[in-house]
Amino acid sequence: MSDAFLSSDEYDERAHHLYNEGRYDDALAILNEGLGLYPNSVELNVGAAYAELAREEFAWARRNFERALTVEPDHEDALAGLGEVLLRLGERSQATASFERILQLGLHDDLEMMLQIGRALFRDGLLGDAYRYFGLAVTAHPESADAAACLGYTAHRLGADGDAFYWLKRSLELEPNFSDPRIYLANALYDRGETEAALFHLEKTEPQDHLDELGLWRTIELKKATYRLADDDHLLAAWYERLAEVAGEPDALDELLAEVESQGHDGTIRDPNQLELFGALVSDVHGMHRRSMLSDHHVVITLGGHALQGSWEEILQQFKVAELPGAEVSLADFMAGLAQRGRTETGVVIPVTDAESFLRGSAAAGVLRILQ
Repeated sequence: MSDAFLSSDEYDERAHHLYNEGRYDDALAILNEGLGLYPNSVELNVGAAYAELAREEFAWARRNFERALTVEPDHEDALAGLGEVLLRLGERSQATASFERILQLGLHDDLEMMLQIGRALFRDGLLGDAYRYFGLAVTAHPESADAAACLGYTAHRLGADGDAFYWLKRSLELEPNFSDPRIYLANALYDRGETEAALFHLEKTEPQDHLDELGLWRTIELKKATYRLADDDHLLAAWYERLAEVAGEPDALDELLAEVESQGHDGTIRDPNQLELFGALVSDVHGMHRRSMLSDHHVVITLGGHALQGSWEEILQQFKVAELPGAEVSLADFMAGLAQRGRTETGVVIPVTDAESFLRGSAAAGVLRILQ
């Protein structure tokens, strides 16, 4: 079939493949060709807008998203894309209104849509709003490791370490080989001075899992210090090789910019180990909070997703059963074992003196979340 007889769907499909391969210029050329024949095609306008957004051509992307919405005012992909563009253009109130329209359409349970919006808000520094959308994603899809990880990143940026540890570890509970949240967690622990816990997680990663220099340098540093390795030890070879791949060879301009960026406004040198923003990448999960008239009634959720309710003592009993079903283990031994695990993985000391102290300490270590 000649290209002159391609349908709008066929143009869209061809461009979609190119877009997924990162070939944005080629995708846009195909889409513009299609738009020459089908100027009112919603899908072609939306596709062109996303290609332009990837090329950081924000004015053109806005034009095409708005064209699509003129034909189909409630097209969810166009609304989400327009919101992203408006954020880039500094029009935050209009952007959030576009995102809110998606919720009004009842799409709060669309995982990819909630993650897309949350990541756009996260990148723009609207952390509270990002946490809300990631929370909606987790509520609708509690099995999503991506959504849990995004909540963890955002909670950390908001300064809520206990929540951050919980969601990052929840993500790893769902997908143990998910390297992004593990590396993020390791770096967060390193910044808290919990180097043993940081190394615990870094040693569960491979050199190729790392996409930036920070985690690689820290892995090398901690391995050298912990195992007393020389700089040229063969156990470090793969880490140095990956470091060279990631860092590349800096030119004179790179070195000058690095020197400028390393200095604070007062001329002092910034800490080279400062944790930078990773990725992209609500105070409680929507619908999970329930009030009780009982003063000693609490609600806790575990990493395994179990919801436990009752007094602190009752919850501790339920927690033991959830973690060690059928096991003949005393409460004291259970608390001691979990406290040791929490100390190893997060560096947080969990008290084992009583049920409440133990559960609150476990929350600080990210082993569980206290919802009430």
